Amino acid sequence: MYLTDIAEGYRRIFDNVFKWIEERTIWHKIALSMGFAVLTGIMAQIRIPLPFTPVPITGQVFAVLLSAIFLGGYFGALSQLFYVIIGIAIVPWFSGGLGGFAVIKGLTGGYLIGFIPSALFIGLLTNRYVVFRKFHFQVMLMMIGVLIIYVFGSAQVAFLMRLGVSDTIRIAVIPFIAVDLMKAIIVACISTSVLPK
Repeated sequence: MYLTDIAEGYRRIFDNVFKWIEERTIWHKIALSMGFAVLTGIMAQIRIPLPFTPVPITGQVFAVLLSAIFLGGYFGALSQLFYVIIGIAIVPWFSGGLGGFAVIKGLTGGYLIGFIPSALFIGLLTNRYVVFRKFHFQVMLMMIGVLIIYVFGSAQVAFLMRLGVSDTIRIAVIPFIAVDLMKAIIVACISTSVLPK
């Protein structure tokens, strides 16, 4: 009984959080989007280089998925747009403490651009259709969102390194699938626990 009461209290807290976010003015939501841009910048500093690919594993995807869940499609995408624009113009908060337009033109730039449509896709479907808030649908949405990031990222890697399809997949997609699946499952656990049903 005690655990049930804790779970119910936990559910009420997050119902109130989502209700609070939903009722905020557009300016508050823009500020929240900026907050998730900062979170993405912080998570970008979690960086694991791999010897067989020029693209490192980072924590950014985790923040992208969270932004879609908590802010919805439009403001989740806005948070990632802020992340990219501010990283180009002012703050060196891309992976490895880098910034500037050179990063966007480099091997990881396509992944960064892919964060924007990924958050939009996940957030829109999660907000509009309650059925997608179930765990297995959340994992599916997260992995499609990750696939969107892979499409943008691998296209740029292929273009810059002049690779064929199989080599591109080998160095720009396959090394990240297991880690990104773990991120998707963790965020799906969070989202199915906190999203209003």
